[in-house]
Amino acid sequence: MIAAAVLTVSDRSASGVRDDAAGPVAVAALREAGFACADPAVIPDGADAVERALRDLRASGIRLIVTSGGTGVAPRDETPEGTARVIERALPGVAEELRRSGLAQTPMSMLTRGLAGVAGDALIVNLPGSPRAVAEGMPVVLSVAAHVLAQLEGEDHR
Repeated sequence: MIAAAVLTVSDRSASGVRDDAAGPVAVAALREAGFACADPAVIPDGADAVERALRDLRASGIRLIVTSGGTGVAPRDETPEGTARVIERALPGVAEELRRSGLAQTPMSMLTRGLAGVAGDALIVNLPGSPRAVAEGMPVVLSVAAHVLAQLEGEDHR
């Protein structure tokens, strides 16, 4: 089984003011797709916190990391900035497809600043923080994850 992780980025959830409703949605999708995935980790907003958590997950051997939250326009929404410090090669098509497919549900999807990219042998994808956005975004992530991870291991194109 390939190791995956979900990182919920939310000041409110990290402080216990609000339950994490989105992270468990991503975990369920990953488990259903056959990934080994623990319950979501919850951290506060901020680029430094995101960078640290992503680097820790990478160091522990995680191959697929899905973040939820911190991709909007609020002052503390810095998940893309922290992610940009970790990814080595951007995959803008993944982020573009997440925004495009979200438009069918809400025009607010064009406001997400989420990134996708690779770091070493891992795929990292930022999703918005709403459970609905995560539920709609996970099929996009899962549609390419196995291929990306295989390519990072040196496999030929399928």
